[in-house]
Formats: sequence, C-alpha cells, structure tokens
Amino acid sequence: MTLSAADWAVVAGFFAVNLGIGLYYARRGGKSIGEFFVSGRSVPWWLAGISMVATTFAADTPLAVTGFVTQHGIAGNWVWWSSVMSGILTVFFFAKLWRRSGVLTDVEFIELRYSGKPAAALRFARALFQGVFVNTIIMGWVNLAMAKILTLTLHVPKLEALGFCLVFTAIYVMIGGLWGVLVTDVLQFAVKMSMAIVLAVAAVAAVGGIGALEHKLAAVDASHALAGGGSVLAFFPTTNQAWLPLVTFVTYIGVQWWASSYPGAEPGGGGYIAQRIFSAKSETDSLVATLFFNVAHYALRPWPWILVALCAMVLYPHGVTGANGKIDPELGYIQAMIDYLPPWLRGLMIAGFLSAYMSTIGTHLNLGASYLTNDLYRRFVKPNESDAHYVLISRLATLVVMALAIVGAYANDSVGGAWIYLYNLTAGVGLVMILRWYWWRVNAWSEISALAASLVVSNALIVFHVFPATDPNATAETLLVTVPITTLVWVAVTYLTAPEPHASLLRFYERVRPSAFGWGPVAKAASPSSRSESLGVNALDWIAGCGLVYGALFGIGKVVLGELGAGIAYLAGAGLCAALIAYNVNRTREPEPARRAD
Repeated sequence: MTLSAADWAVVAGFFAVNLGIGLYYARRGGKSIGEFFVSGRSVPWWLAGISMVATTFAADTPLAVTGFVTQHGIAGNWVWWSSVMSGILTVFFFAKLWRRSGVLTDVEFIELRYSGKPAAALRFARALFQGVFVNTIIMGWVNLAMAKILTLTLHVPKLEALGFCLVFTAIYVMIGGLWGVLVTDVLQFAVKMSMAIVLAVAAVAAVGGIGALEHKLAAVDASHALAGGGSVLAFFPTTNQAWLPLVTFVTYIGVQWWASSYPGAEPGGGGYIAQRIFSAKSETDSLVATLFFNVAHYALRPWPWILVALCAMVLYPHGVTGANGKIDPELGYIQAMIDYLPPWLRGLMIAGFLSAYMSTIGTHLNLGASYLTNDLYRRFVKPNESDAHYVLISRLATLVVMALAIVGAYANDSVGGAWIYLYNLTAGVGLVMILRWYWWRVNAWSEISALAASLVVSNALIVFHVFPATDPNATAETLLVTVPITTLVWVAVTYLTAPEPHASLLRFYERVRPSAFGWGPVAKAASPSSRSESLGVNALDWIAGCGLVYGALFGIGKVVLGELGAGIAYLAGAGLCAALIAYNVNRTREPEPARRAD
C-alpha cells in the first residue's frame, strides 16, 4: 500500500498533536507520584471511561477478533464476551471499594488487605508477575499486531516499525504521566473508532451489501456441514457444531468469567481498570466510568471488526499469507484495508491503527512503571525519598517497560493465541480475587497458593500437550482441569494457615466497608459509622448490568445484520436495564468524602 504526501502529512500531524498533549501535561504530571500514576484522583467519569475503552481497543483487537470469527464464527467471540459478567461484577461489587482503598496500584492493595512477611512477599511477587511478566505479554501481542499491520501495509521491517512507534509513545508517557495518557486516549479513540466504521462500510460494499454477504457465507457454512454444521452468523452455538463446540461455549459462560484473571476483565477488578478507578474524582464517578467502559467495550466496538472479518472470509476464501509464508487468519482485516479502503483515506486509517496501538501501549507503559516504582522500588529499595525522586524513577521505569515490550513482541507469534494463554495461565485465581473482599478468612497464603497452583498446572498442561491444539475443546479442557485443582489448593491452604490478625482485618474493613456478610466477627467489632455495601442491591444491579450489555450487544448486531425487529427488542430490554441501574445508583449515592491526593 502506497501513501501519498497528504497521507504522510496526516500521520505526522497525528504524532505532533499527541506529543503536544504530553508536553502540555508535563508540569502537572510531574508534580508528584500521585499525579503521575493516578492523576491526583481528580478525573471525571467520562474521561476515565473513555480511557478504559481506548486502552482495550488496541491494534491487536481487530486482528484477534478476525481470527476468532474466521475460525469459529461470530460465536467464537464468546472467548471474551463471557467476561461481561466479570466486568459488570467489577462495576457494582468492586469499583467503589477500590476507590475507598486509596491505594496507588492494585498490587499495593495486598498490604492493605493482608499483613506481615507473607503480604510483603506476595506484593513483591505480584509486582513482578503483573508488572513484568503479564504486562510484557500484553505489550508483546500489541506490538506483534502493529508489526503485522506495518509490515503488510507499508512493508516496513518489524524492528524499525516497532522502534519508532514504541519510542514515540514512551516519550509522551514519560513527559505527561497518566494525564497525558488519558487525554490522548480521547483523541485516539475518536480516530480509531471512526476509521473502524469506515473500513466496515467499505468491506461490506466490496461484497455487495449485507444481503450478499449473508448469501455468500451460506456457502461457507455448507463446507462445515460434515464437521457438525452450524452457522458462521450464529450468536450462540446450538449443537456441538464445527464453528464453536458447545462444551467450549458452556465453559466460557459457566467457568471462565469468574475463574480466570484477564487484563480488563479481572474478577474483582485490577490492572489498568483499577488504575482508572483510583484516578476517578469520586466513588460514583468510578462506578459510572466502569459501567460506561463495559457497555462501550462489549456492545459498541465489536461490530465493525466482526463485519470486516465476515467480509474477509468471502473476499479471501483461501486466507491471507503472512510474512512467514503461512496462512494467518488474523491478516484478513489488514488485507481488506489494503484492497478496499479508498486511497484518500489510507493516511487516516494508518493514523487509526497508530491510535489503537498508542492508547494501549501508553497505558501499559505507565501501568508497568507504576508497579516497578511504587511496589518494588519505593516499597523495597528506597522507601523514604521525595516525590521529585519518585517521579524521576517513574520516568526511568517507563524506559525499562519499553525495553520489555520489544522483548514481548519477539516472544509472541499469534495475538489470539496469547489472549487464550493468559486466560489459561490464571485459571482458578479469579475466585480468591473476588472473595478476598468479601470473606475475612482469606489470607495472603490463599492468594500465594492460588497463583502458584494455577501457574504450575496450566503450564504443565500446555507444555506437555495434554490437550493437543487440534482438539477444538483444548482451551475449555485446560480450564476445567486447572480451575478445580487450583481452587482445592487455595481453599485447603486457607484453612491450614492462620487468619490475618484481627487488627489488620478491622483496619481494612473500616476503610473499605465491604458487605458485612462474610465478615462476621470483624463487622461486629467495627465502628457503627462503617456503613457496608448492600449485596442485594449490588446483585440486582449486576443482573441488570449484564442485561444492559448483552441486550445492546445483540441488539446492535441484529440491526447491523438486517434483523430490525429482533434488534429493537434487544435494545428495548437494554434500555429497561439501564433505567433500573440509574434508579438504584441515584438512590444509594452517598456523600463523597474529601479526596486523597496520593
């Protein structure tokens, strides 16, 4: 694909605006470590929410979705659609609790909830695990996706392509901290979402419209008839069909969403979602921002990508060959852009991909640096330095995380494969991450043993190919083995070890105020002013929240695919769920306490 001088001017202008935003927030972001990593806890809900959505809309996301649809039909997206239930759990059961905790990172929370040497050891291990290992995997697949895009579109070598984009992003993150990330996210989301819609329109036009697309996909379904049938357009698998086996689907919706910890959909919240919650200016802002994120993330964004993926199946029936000479199902999205996007929009489309890349990498550079600075350096190396010192270390840590991102890009070869690996890697950890908020008996050893058991069992199953890659249920089977073993291990360890000291539990309970249910002896000793959460209202809002997201997701999908009546019915149901949530949020709103600066 050739870019004109005008296209290059658009790309250059895009870079300049992002750098200008970083420079504008340099002074504010450098005031303190609290400003650098959580924006002084003064961010309105809409800015925090858009930033969450922008972060999850990475350069890898359209490619991964294209791979899922190509191999498993629309229903293949249940590998991540199932996480709606986890995401909405965070909205109503955890967002306010995270905001009350007043910590700087979700890893720092460990020493608020637990105490003593086990808590310190867990915080150290978690900082390394999330800040180095998991963060590197995530940045690796984002970098891999961007390398695929630039290699196929502009024929730029992988190292050069990654080097420039990564270094540029690191510069504005180092300068402006989280403020720079948040504000550039708004611009980047607007650009990339607009161009995703434009490409979807162009791809559908190339196959002759929605009607022609559905007709041509029927022939694709026919080729799968001997392997179990089903339709590529089905939102749900109805049999043990070739597109998505029923066992895998049931595992996704019955187990995966609460058992596995995945970035952006961690049971109990965590990572950059928790970081945005910490940055919100109030508890209500944190809840509304997280709800907005889940609606936009699952319901608004996917359909332009899915449409392009479906069109690619028709336009490239034999697949697209990657730089390694192998058919790569994820490349159909890029090839459609090259072949069918009007030439005058190519510069904007490249800017859209750069937006997707930079918003995600920017967040993970800042997040990774927060773990290295706050949870390793400040906690274990230099605990009593000035804010100016820690801001300097934060900027240097950003460079370290940038170097790890390049390593991660060369360690990955499949975006979708990396997604699934993380789901499997943390299988069984999710339940303890939920219960640590709502059951006083959970201790540091519970979490340590859950993490260790999950890592050992999942990696053993993967390394020794217990469930071969050719097995369509391999991911589900790995989860179904790892989850019960991990759960048995951590529950046994919990009862075989002493509970946390009463004083430590009481301090946590009075500060965070979770539901009294599950905190029996601690809740009785707490101050009468420690008003706790209502599990009944939260549960009702969780059900309504899931209805809101799934209703909007399926409603938009039905409308896009020409089934107007069904689409309106789904959207009406989503509207009723939204009204119930709004009523409960307003009814239970509490006066906001004074903000913590760091």
